[in-house]
Amino acid sequence: MTEAAGKRPEFRNIHAFRDLPTYRWPLASIVSGMHRASGLLMFLLLPLVMWIFDKSVSSEISFARLRAAFNTGAGGVLLKLLALALIWAYLHHFIAGLRHVWSDVSHAAVTKQRGAATAKFTLIASLVLTVVFAAKLFGLY
Repeated sequence: MTEAAGKRPEFRNIHAFRDLPTYRWPLASIVSGMHRASGLLMFLLLPLVMWIFDKSVSSEISFARLRAAFNTGAGGVLLKLLALALIWAYLHHFIAGLRHVWSDVSHAAVTKQRGAATAKFTLIASLVLTVVFAAKLFGLY
């Protein structure tokens, strides 16, 4: 090996429990992970969505019982929090999906700076919209 070629890079295996917690994740990778988590959350809460939809359209009595369940005690708060988690998951997944489609269509969006900017927009927009829906869900307006 000649001196001009230089030393070859060394690769090592990482220790997941030691190295990953100290790794500084770029914002785009956090949003990408949250996109996957929101998709999983929507999938896992699909039976709840189907149950709520069934109860809301089967009869006026079941709709009244569903409204009462959402407005009564700790169970109502739990149902509202689950609904809020589903709202966040949908909003984040939708906005992050639009971000991915836009980056596929627009090749200018593939730069590191643009990726960070769109990731920041995705986080802020999904959280602001979730807060707006939470205020409505909990009766603040």
